[in-house]
Amino acid sequence: MLPRVKEHIRKLDGHSGSHNKQLRLVAAALILRHLPGPDGPVTEVLVCQLRPDQPMGLKWEFPGGKIEPGETAEQALARELEEELGIAAVIGPRIAQIRHRYRNGVAIDIQFFTVDSFTGEMENRIFNAICWSPLANLTAFDFLAADHTLIRDLAEGKLL
Repeated sequence: MLPRVKEHIRKLDGHSGSHNKQLRLVAAALILRHLPGPDGPVTEVLVCQLRPDQPMGLKWEFPGGKIEPGETAEQALARELEEELGIAAVIGPRIAQIRHRYRNGVAIDIQFFTVDSFTGEMENRIFNAICWSPLANLTAFDFLAADHTLIRDLAEGKLL
């Protein structure tokens, strides 16, 4: 009977190890543009839809990506925006940081930075779709779960 207990414990250890995945460090951009509106200026933000063949396909997110070893969050974000959208962005202040654990055990730490200016012609290089949205309309998009609190706060005018 003792060998079965050891085997059982070994299986649990192997199983639990798959749920203790390393924390993924991510930087994301709130690329903003300010337009005149009938009731005053309107701030819009760029949102991006994942391709259907990607994990969590067709969900919406903000552009950005993984922070590589030796990079600051700002350096990683500038690199990612060039790779994803073909722009050289001026990375502004960090406005939020969120930690989230998905049901599959993956944990992420996302730092969100504003981007008010960039050079280059923006082009969609990797997403299913990109579009500009007024901040108040963000809740209409099906965002990744990690972004839900940020989306609500942006839509309610609490952060910008």
